[in-house]
Amino acid sequence: MPLESGQRYGPSKRVGVLCFQVKWRHADSPGIKAISTDTTNTESSKSEQPPDARTVLADRREKALLGGGQERVDAQRKRGKLTARERLELLFDPGTFNEIDTFVTHRASDLGLDKQRFDSDSVVTGYGEVEGRTVCAYAQDFTVLGGSLSEVAGLKISKIMDHAARIGAPIVGVNDSGGARIQEGVTSLAGYGEIFTRNVLSSGVIPQITVIAGPTAGGAVYSPAITDFIFMIDGIGQMYITGPGVVKAVTGEDVSLEELGGAQTHAAISGVAHFVAPDEQNCFLSVRKLLSFLPSNNVESTPPSETSDDPGRRDESLATVVPDNPNQPYSMLDVIRPIVDDGEFFEVQAMYAPNILIGFARMNGESIGIVAQQPAANAGVLDINASEKAARFIRFCDAFNIPIVTLVDTPGFMPGTAQEHGGIIRRGAKLLYAYVEATVPKVTVVTRKAYGGAYIVMSSKHLRGDINYAWPSAEIAVMGAEGAVAVIGRRDISGADDPEAKRKELIADYEERFSNPYVAANRGYLDDVIDPIDTRPKIIAALKMLRNKTDSMPAKKHGNIPL
Repeated sequence: MPLESGQRYGPSKRVGVLCFQVKWRHADSPGIKAISTDTTNTESSKSEQPPDARTVLADRREKALLGGGQERVDAQRKRGKLTARERLELLFDPGTFNEIDTFVTHRASDLGLDKQRFDSDSVVTGYGEVEGRTVCAYAQDFTVLGGSLSEVAGLKISKIMDHAARIGAPIVGVNDSGGARIQEGVTSLAGYGEIFTRNVLSSGVIPQITVIAGPTAGGAVYSPAITDFIFMIDGIGQMYITGPGVVKAVTGEDVSLEELGGAQTHAAISGVAHFVAPDEQNCFLSVRKLLSFLPSNNVESTPPSETSDDPGRRDESLATVVPDNPNQPYSMLDVIRPIVDDGEFFEVQAMYAPNILIGFARMNGESIGIVAQQPAANAGVLDINASEKAARFIRFCDAFNIPIVTLVDTPGFMPGTAQEHGGIIRRGAKLLYAYVEATVPKVTVVTRKAYGGAYIVMSSKHLRGDINYAWPSAEIAVMGAEGAVAVIGRRDISGADDPEAKRKELIADYEERFSNPYVAANRGYLDDVIDPIDTRPKIIAALKMLRNKTDSMPAKKHGNIPL
C-alpha cells in the first residue's frame, strides 16, 4: 500500500512488510459462511498442503550445514580434518558465531556445474566473538567441490573482509582448498584478485590471521603471505606454488607434499609459517591466545589483562643469568620469563632464525612485543633471516600500538660470502628501517654484547629508542676486545718479549676503557646502568611514562624500505 505524502513509517507500517487492516465479523453475520470444525476425512487435504515457510527454511538450512553432503563430510573426517563450520565453532566463543550468505550458490553452468549447486558454496563466512570481542572469519569448505574458489566464494570472502575493515575487527581465514575452480575460468581468478586487494588495503588496519588446515596451492598462497600471522596444522596443512608433479616435470626433483610445503618446512626453513599446531583443536586455541595480545584495529590498544604479578617484583635469578665468560652461551628465555607477567611468553616463529626471539607478553597487564637476541643459538648473531624476522614483527607492533621491548646480546652481523651474496646489506637494513620508523614506545636493555653496527641497529638511542638501559655486564663497543686488540695492537704484541702477556694486557685495557656500559652512559647513549634484578620494575616504569608518547614521521606517501 503506497504511503500518502508526509506519512511516516510507524510501528504498524514496517518497511518491506505488507500490513492489512481486516474488520472481522462474526460467523453468524449475513454473507459470512461459518468455517467447519469437523476434522474427519482431512487426511488427504493435509497431505496436499505445502510445508510452511519455517519448515522449508529449517530443511534448507539443515542441508546447507552438511556442505557437500554427508558422504563428503565423512570423507573429510577420515582425512583427520574437521569441517568448515566445526572449525569456526572452535574459534569463537560458544554460541556467538553468526553465519552470513548461507544460501548463496554459484552461478556457473558449464562443464556439469549446473548439477552441482550447494548452499553456501565452498566457503562459510560470518562473525562472532572471541573472549567477548567481535571477530570476522571465513573457512573454506573442502566438502564442496574440493573447496575450490568460485566467483561467489570470492565475493563472500570479500564481503566479510569488507565488514571487518568497516567495523574495525580482526579477520581470520581458514584455508582448505584445491585452488581456483577451473570450470569457472577467469572469474575464479578475479576472486583471488579481489581478496588480495583487501588483504593489502587492510594491512596495518586490522589484524589478519590465516590458518592453513588443508592444501593451499598456486596463487591462493599469496593471501596468507600478506596476512600478519600464519598457523599451519602439522600433517594436514600444505602451501606451495606448484605441486610435486610440476616440480618433478620442470626440475627433475622428487619431493613429497610435506617436504615441499608442509608445516615443518614452512616453519623452520622458509619462515612462511609463524606457528605449527599438532592438531586443529590446539591450533584454534592458539589463534584465540594470539588475539588476546592484539587490539581489534589500529586505532585501539589491546585491552589490559588482570594480573596478580607485582609490577615492582625483583628477580634474583637475573643477577647470575649472564655467565662470567663472555663466550659462554645462555638462553635469553631465562631473562624474558622472569621479567614478564606470570612468566608467560607467546613466542612467534620459534622454529625459524632461532638466533633471534620475537613474541608477545604482558607487563603489568599491558601487551608488549619482545625482540631479543638468543645467545644460545649462533651466539645471537644477526643474519639475513633474523633481520627480516624481527623487522616484520616490529612493523606489526608499530602498526597496532604495541610497545616494543628489545633485549640485546649480539656480537654483530654474520660474516661470510653466503650472507654477503645473499644480500645481508640490503636485508639487514630492513631491521634498522623498522626500528627508526616505529613510533610506539621502545625500551631497550643491553644484557651483554652490543658490538658495531648491531649495537646501532638494535633499537639504540641513535635510532629513536626512547629508554635505553644496560646491565653492568654490558659490552658496548665497535667490536669485542680480542678482535679489537688483534687489529690495533698487532705491532705491540709482535714486538713484546712476552706476546701473550702483552695481548692480555691490551685486552684488559681495552675492556676497561671501551667494553663497558659506562662510556655510553657518560655520553647519554644509555639512560641508566641498572641492576639486573630491577629489570622488570624499570621497564614497567618506563612503559608507564611513555604511555602517552606522541611521535611522527615526515609527511610522505610512504617510505621505500629496502625490500
